[in-house]
Amino acid sequence: MKRLIFILMFFISIFAYSQKVYVGNSTYTSDVLCNIVNGKIYKGNSTYTSDIIGMFDGYSIYDRNSHYTSDILFTYRNGNIHNGNSTYFSSIVANYKNGKIYYGSSSYFDKVIVTYKDNRVYAGNDTYTSNIILRTSSYVHPLILYFILTRL
Repeated sequence: MKRLIFILMFFISIFAYSQKVYVGNSTYTSDVLCNIVNGKIYKGNSTYTSDIIGMFDGYSIYDRNSHYTSDILFTYRNGNIHNGNSTYFSSIVANYKNGKIYYGSSSYFDKVIVTYKDNRVYAGNDTYTSNIILRTSSYVHPLILYFILTRL
């Protein structure tokens, strides 16, 4: 009986920390673009090690299943998304402010890449249903969203 309870709790804990990103406004399993479990970003609905496309540690995205600093693709500091392991102003590729990801260090209306609101990612600045490009099962860090957008 204890073993059954342990196994049940194990599977509940795995699914409790799983975040899904869907294509468009869908929530169908067949439309899962990626699955995020314990900082590992898997392609599709997979949880196989061979399907890891990135690792997130809270500040950086690593390529595939790596933890080497040479494999850091993007770094997040003070709302800015930097290329690689750099945190210099010149390495800013995007920034996140008030639910919007902007190109570079800009915060101008015409530089909005996506708007993230109510677990939906909208293309550009408008939050019309027709502009939904991704949907998330729960809050997803802006750095992970940017990484996913660069992989589309």
